[in-house]
Amino acid sequence: MSTDRGEFVQSLARGLSVIRSFAADRPTMTLAEVARETGLTRATARRLLFTLEALGYAAFDGKRFSLTPQVLDIGYAYLSSLDLSAIAQPEMEALVDRTHESSSAAVLDGTEIVYVTRVPTKRIMTISLGLGSRLPAYATSMGRVLLADLADDARCEHLPPEPWPALTAQTIVDPDELRAELARVREQGWALVDQELEEGVRSIAAPLRDASGRAVAALNVSSHAGRVDFATLRETFLPDLVATAARVSDRLRMR
Repeated sequence: MSTDRGEFVQSLARGLSVIRSFAADRPTMTLAEVARETGLTRATARRLLFTLEALGYAAFDGKRFSLTPQVLDIGYAYLSSLDLSAIAQPEMEALVDRTHESSSAAVLDGTEIVYVTRVPTKRIMTISLGLGSRLPAYATSMGRVLLADLADDARCEHLPPEPWPALTAQTIVDPDELRAELARVREQGWALVDQELEEGVRSIAAPLRDASGRAVAALNVSSHAGRVDFATLRETFLPDLVATAARVSDRLRMR
């Protein structure tokens, strides 16, 4: 929605910007730091922070502000309305039991994918992922599955401004090459990304479709290249993943 329309509530937008200004490297901030991160005046930032504190979404120790666990209620409201976790979790847990590798589900948000369900293994990978984690869509298997499902004009809205950063030496950063890859993903119905997001990490993904046939989310299996060779990923994991995604999609269509 355009911000110049009468329905736009600027105070709400500012309040959300305050919440989003906190991050892993900024778990606590002073009033001045929040104002600097959000671009708000100190007076506006102060009113918003103390409103959030009064509502239970922020805490204040006399000098620094921090978010409280109550902020998770906002994200949980989305997950509950999506109902994807309850539907997909049992199938994902079974998939992880069979492959001994982690499985995740994500949705497309802007130029990124957002993790909405995850079943990890006990193995540790360099990238630490959890619910709400974001990754660039163009360089991930789940992102490519979701991008491939979009019309060309809609897809442009979900790609970052060029030039795209090469996250590894294997990352596809040429627009024409990515378009060709997305056409291939759309035709075959799945995506495989080999060490494009992180060196040593391989991932395969398939779409999760609703009753209209639209890919509302994507499901993946990710592994380390040193542990799972390419042939195993393609010949063993991929058929299992595609079958699992089909079963989850069947349940989504029955909602």
